[in-house]
Amino acid sequence: MSAPVAKVSKKELNSNHDRADETSEKEQQEAIEHIDEVQNEIDRLNEQASEEILKVEQKYKKLRQPFFQKRSEMIAKIPNFGVTTFVNHPQVSALLGEEEEEALHYLTRVEVTEFEDIKSGYRIDFYFDENPYFENKVLSKEFHLNESGDPSSKSTEIKWKSGKDLTKRSSQTQNKASRKRQHEEPESFFTWFTDHSDAGADELGEVIKDDIWPNPLQYYFVPDMDDEEGEGEEDDDQEEEGLEDTDEEGDEGEEDEDDDEGEEGEEDEGEDDEWNTDGFQPSFFNFLQSLGAGCSLSFFFFFSSSFSSCAQLPCF
Repeated sequence: MSAPVAKVSKKELNSNHDRADETSEKEQQEAIEHIDEVQNEIDRLNEQASEEILKVEQKYKKLRQPFFQKRSEMIAKIPNFGVTTFVNHPQVSALLGEEEEEALHYLTRVEVTEFEDIKSGYRIDFYFDENPYFENKVLSKEFHLNESGDPSSKSTEIKWKSGKDLTKRSSQTQNKASRKRQHEEPESFFTWFTDHSDAGADELGEVIKDDIWPNPLQYYFVPDMDDEEGEGEEDDDQEEEGLEDTDEEGDEGEEDEDDDEGEEGEEDEGEDDEWNTDGFQPSFFNFLQSLGAGCSLSFFFFFSSSFSSCAQLPCF
């Protein structure tokens, strides 16, 4: 016989439930505190990793410098290397007007120098030959990040020759265009160079530093799209010619087959003519065969009297 089950009041059940809720909330709070402690450790390791990575980057920046210098010397021997690289880059080319592109034909080389503390900024130097636009041999633009993390920039003052200030011409062109298109005026290369209003939004500087400078050859050797399209059209023409040749061969094959069938038909007719030496026509012979073995003797003798060779025919 089983022992009697103790009765539990609703009050006791509610009390136990409340205690379980309090225990659950306490455990959750403790878990959150532990997660926060672990996250702090992860953040500390991330900061430590960033410092180690920065040290490694500074080490290899010094190791790369002689190779960058040697590359710059070789690039200086190639005419229009700099302007070709810029024109082939989609973001830079969007800022180049006709006269600005002409001015950049005097660009001999570009160099990017990161400051000792890489996080503090970098400088871009543009080297030019004697040109009809400005007196400067080197134009430099620097980007800085102060201790508070606010970006700023500054650049060399361009000594424009009389009537050759491309920033003014660019502004006039943009003002005319703005009367037709009511939107933000696009900047040009030299207005970008002299603009310091929002260094934090300066994308072109980052493009030159992080995309072009590490490997300018990738944009110098961009293939000519017109040549590629021409090659594609030639390939299409060759494919079409191949299809036409195939169709012609197919038509010729069909004609040959028709000729063969015609010759075979003529040969068959010739054989029929040789067999019908006794005056039987194929249609008449087929008619006799269709009568079968049940044809009457009178019908057979009627025809045998007219055709003496009928007795030599196979039995119907």
